[in-house]
Amino acid sequence: MTRLSSWVSGLAESRVLVVGDVMLDRFVYGDVERLSPEAPVPVLQVARERSMLGGAGNVVRSLVALQATPCFVTVVGNDSIGREVKLLCGQLTARATFIDAADGQTALKTRYIAGGQQLLRADDEAIQPLSPVAEEQVIAAVRNMLLGQEGAIGSLILSDYGKGVLTSGLTRKLIGLAQDSGVPVLVDPKGRDFSLYAGADVITPNQKELAEATGMLSDGDDDIVTAARHVIKTCGIKRILVTRGAKGMTLVSGDTTQHFAAQAREVFDVSGAGDTVVAVSAAAVAVGADLPIAIQLANAAAGVVVSKSGTAVVRSAELAAAVDGATRGAIVNREEAAGHAAAWRDRGLRVGFTNGCFDLLHPGHIALLRQARDECDRLIVAINTDASVVRLKGPSRPVQDEASRASVLSALAMVDLVVSFAEDTPKELIEAIQPDVLVKGADYTIDQVVGAAFIQSYGGRVVIADLMDGYSTTGTLFRLQKS
Repeated sequence: MTRLSSWVSGLAESRVLVVGDVMLDRFVYGDVERLSPEAPVPVLQVARERSMLGGAGNVVRSLVALQATPCFVTVVGNDSIGREVKLLCGQLTARATFIDAADGQTALKTRYIAGGQQLLRADDEAIQPLSPVAEEQVIAAVRNMLLGQEGAIGSLILSDYGKGVLTSGLTRKLIGLAQDSGVPVLVDPKGRDFSLYAGADVITPNQKELAEATGMLSDGDDDIVTAARHVIKTCGIKRILVTRGAKGMTLVSGDTTQHFAAQAREVFDVSGAGDTVVAVSAAAVAVGADLPIAIQLANAAAGVVVSKSGTAVVRSAELAAAVDGATRGAIVNREEAAGHAAAWRDRGLRVGFTNGCFDLLHPGHIALLRQARDECDRLIVAINTDASVVRLKGPSRPVQDEASRASVLSALAMVDLVVSFAEDTPKELIEAIQPDVLVKGADYTIDQVVGAAFIQSYGGRVVIADLMDGYSTTGTLFRLQKS
């Protein structure tokens, strides 16, 4: 594991080219309290919507979350969805080339969710192959990136969602370009004809896709290996990584087979897990990891992403925690805390928040944290940075530095995340996390609690916790000085 964890930070140095079908994933969240009088279907009272890049775009999102440098070539229609895709991609640190198909339609997948459960998915798309002109534009863009002067491409991902971008002719040409440049090719395949990907270094079908492509059984280990070797022999592919859900992954290469057990995590939503696997594998290969190391990283990342809702991504800190075996009490930054909170809310979990200096942890702190955890399903604890404590408490504080305070809090069973804030109040952090419950001690009234009005504006609750008399850090320090 020590060797494996040393690769995580190195993923930020990877430069990966992604080519494939982009789409827009839209999530509509709400509550269901009744059935429609018009038909026996639930009525969703819409509360909020969220849109994000899907398909090959989710692969790009995954690479950005790993702090890698993705380059992206894809095709969009001249429509509002295509413009939204461009806007979302522009918000990422990705160099993107969009080929405009004037007569094409950008795919939209809309999911309706209540209580953490998906009620319906509606697809709005028109599948058609690229025109010869568009194919040549894609080839030119890929060639330019492979030969560009901005930094060497370390790997190429072909993300095939069967929406028309990766035609058979284009796919073969792109693999040929990569081979000529000495760039390894990883393919997330689609369809029944894997010979389209001849020459690829790795393809990553799931168990069902392998069975459909070969017409062979894929139930047990022996079946998986037999079917994979059939593809290698008949389709000219070097290695096959079969993703097998709860059974992990299997890598087949000629006469060599390796099985990778699934990470033991709660499975909530498998959407986007394949994108995560190919993204992490390609990023690791791009910085020189051998394939088994890359797959172990991808396996750990897949274990994280399936515990989230929707087409989620895995951030570097989450992957580092996963390979180190840390699954709770993680110390995260503001962006990561907000991401965790959003994922928990999507699952119907109540997110709690409390804050303080927590300089010398005492029974009063423990009582507050227990009460806070009783009010929610997941608890985020925010601590003042050292400079912030100095401004609030004076130059003799804190007694313990920020890292030490965070480490102690993260070890407590009732704490799910620890995050720090440099401002004098946690107002900005609360607005980023948007907790369902805000907990403060009884030395405050609700009108004095920072962030109370904001949380109440969207239906959140503010809870005033009971305090234990006789316990405070200031009092403890005073007694120590007297002694």
